[in-house]
Amino acid sequence: MIEAFLLGVIATSSLTASLFFFVYWRRSRDVLFLAFAVAFAMLSFNQASLLGSANPSEANATYYLVRLIAFLIILAGILRKNYGRSERTRISGKGKETASRNITAPMD
Repeated sequence: MIEAFLLGVIATSSLTASLFFFVYWRRSRDVLFLAFAVAFAMLSFNQASLLGSANPSEANATYYLVRLIAFLIILAGILRKNYGRSERTRISGKGKETASRNITAPMD
C-alpha cells in the first residue's frame, strides 16, 4: 500500500517538474529546458506504468531502458548546450560567434 503511494508521489513530482521545464522552454526556447521536460515526462510515465502493473517490480529491463533513454536525453541536452553551435552562428554560417551583446550604457 505504501509502495503504491510513494510511486504516485514520484510520478506526480516528475510530471510537475516536467511541466515547469516545459514552461521555461516556451519562454526561452532553450533546448536544455526541453530536454529536461521530455526526460521528466518519460520518468513520470515510467513510474505511473509501474503503479498500474500487476506486479510492480523494477527488476524488469524495460523500466531501466526508459530511465536510460531519459538520462541520455538530459545528457544530450547538456552537451548541445555546452558544445553545440548557437543559433546566431548557424544563421551566419561562420565558425565564430558574430553577433555582439546588446549592452546599453547607464542613463544619467
